[in-house]
Amino acid sequence: MTVDSIASTDMEDVAPQTLADKSAMPSSAASNGDVDMGISEEEEARLAIENLKGDDITERIAAANKLDIVAKVLGEERTRIELIPFLTDRIDDEDEVLAVVASSLSKLIPFVGGQFHVRLLLAPLELLLSVEETTVRENAQKSALVISEALPSEHFHSEYTEMISRLAKKEWFTARISACFLIANSFHLFSNSDQEIKVNDFAEMCRDEVATVRRAAAQNLGTMLLKIVQVRGGQSVGPDGMLSTTFIPLYEELASSEQPDSVRLHTTENCISFGKGMTFLHQAKLKDALSIEAANVLLKKIVPLIAATIEDRSWRVRWTAASKFSNVIHAFKDLDDTFSMDILISAYEKLLQDPEAEVKTAAIMNLAEVAKCKSKVPSQSSPTTPRSSSESPVSSGSKVPRVSVAKRLGKRIQPLTEDDSNNVRAALAMVASDLAPLLGKESTINDLVPQILLLLRDTTSEVRLNVISSLGSLNEVIGVGLLSQSLLPAILDLASDSKWRIRLATMQHIPLLAKQLGTDFFTEKIVKLCVGWLGDDISSIRMAAAENLKELTNIFGSEWAIEYLLPPLEDIQGHRSYLRRLTAAQAFVAMSTVMEPDFVQTEILPLLLLMATDSVANVRFNVAKGLSTLAPKCGHAVTDAQIRPIISMLMDDSDCDVRFFANKTLEMLDSE
Repeated sequence: MTVDSIASTDMEDVAPQTLADKSAMPSSAASNGDVDMGISEEEEARLAIENLKGDDITERIAAANKLDIVAKVLGEERTRIELIPFLTDRIDDEDEVLAVVASSLSKLIPFVGGQFHVRLLLAPLELLLSVEETTVRENAQKSALVISEALPSEHFHSEYTEMISRLAKKEWFTARISACFLIANSFHLFSNSDQEIKVNDFAEMCRDEVATVRRAAAQNLGTMLLKIVQVRGGQSVGPDGMLSTTFIPLYEELASSEQPDSVRLHTTENCISFGKGMTFLHQAKLKDALSIEAANVLLKKIVPLIAATIEDRSWRVRWTAASKFSNVIHAFKDLDDTFSMDILISAYEKLLQDPEAEVKTAAIMNLAEVAKCKSKVPSQSSPTTPRSSSESPVSSGSKVPRVSVAKRLGKRIQPLTEDDSNNVRAALAMVASDLAPLLGKESTINDLVPQILLLLRDTTSEVRLNVISSLGSLNEVIGVGLLSQSLLPAILDLASDSKWRIRLATMQHIPLLAKQLGTDFFTEKIVKLCVGWLGDDISSIRMAAAENLKELTNIFGSEWAIEYLLPPLEDIQGHRSYLRRLTAAQAFVAMSTVMEPDFVQTEILPLLLLMATDSVANVRFNVAKGLSTLAPKCGHAVTDAQIRPIISMLMDDSDCDVRFFANKTLEMLDSE
């Protein structure tokens, strides 16, 4: 086959004398050493070019994913002269196609002919960065960052920065949205003079008349601040630094109540970035004491902004703050500053009392992480949250003792145990015991255990289940002896809950409770419950119950299982319901996998063999399956003497399924 062209003749009206021309393939693509590969790639490229012009959107999307293949086959010169202009002209295509093209542009970098020509990709890229569809712009933004790193320095500082400036000044707001992202993420690459210009451009977009642009600026404000701190260090926080003169006012403006919810939503994340930036300066061990002091001054302006979000009129803003509060604490915890933590912990306590259940739930899920903060805070919350650096959460003359964050929060969860929302109480039940290692034994017994006991008596099954499933941390500190008498009623209630998923979840936590409660208490109070689950009406629970007995055998040992589990299982063997008998057979097999071979031979095998003559075929073929599991533990002698005769009998069974599984087991035995 000869290779004469890439594009078909029917594309000539799209790009005359370019992609649609019947021009020759680059000779390297059809070299003797790679003829098959050249033909394959040429055909794929030709089809891709044709499909890009076609009416079928699915084909155009597939073709856009192969732009790198097209460029490779065309060669560097034709990619520059034909393919890139072709893509630029097709900017009015469907959004789904443009999104793929935007992602694929960065893949063309190796095929344009070296660093000097990478700038040609900026032409279609700039158009894609202005498209109305968000997905297209986001893909173009990612490609822009990749392309910017491949540009030579002179092209970056001229054409790339000029492209961003044009985007920032364009009338259509979508271009300005892309400019916010690119300025923030490329700031460290700009020259000093360009940095000043771009900061001014960014500040203008933070005050843009279009709320969507301000939202994009707010989304990228934290990234921008971190880049400035990393690039300019201590200079950025001085009286004339960018943070002091430009960004603190922007923080305050974007967090003001005059902004729409979509803008204020980003206040918490931006303040987290500020904390990370100040931590970076402190950890850099700057010798300039003035810079550290300036950073602390700025800190006293930012922290109240976080506190203000706690009382925001929008529950979505408060929920965002609540869901990210552990990140807030982590960002500010390493700063040598008691002012911050005093305000933040008071603010967090307000979130725990929020009127919206969703906000309280989000705050509670951060409880353990917030409590890990090692700062000392006043034992009492301040009556008001300070709004400026001139105020402090506790007056300087106050003699209020300072305690750990965990101890203070441990005294604040009691009202949550009585909250009207089931979701709030369920969330608290899930995380409350995680406070135990942070509080220590004495505070856990005095402050935490009473609340956990209340949750164990909760009327909602999900709450009680969450307590039981999260007792591990509490057990490490005080053991569960103090809770044993309260645990039992809760477990019994959950075991008979009307919702089968609750019963199943309860069962799955039984092995953990077995380890924590000890052999005596478990044997006396709970073992009958575990065997009783084998008779549940739900198949999934019966199967899980059989697996549960295996786990208990593994925990307490084979002798314990023989004494306390096998007798009730033997009774089930004769039950009139074949489903019960079937579950017993499954339990025997499961338990055998963790028992010593001697016990399997003398205790489990005889019971299973008796069931080979059951009147129901389902039971018999499960016996056939189970014997394949027991055989390796019983040894060749026992297998030949006891198992093979039963398998031979089952191979002649009237039921085809029984015969099938008996044959499978026999094949397994013969292969050993």
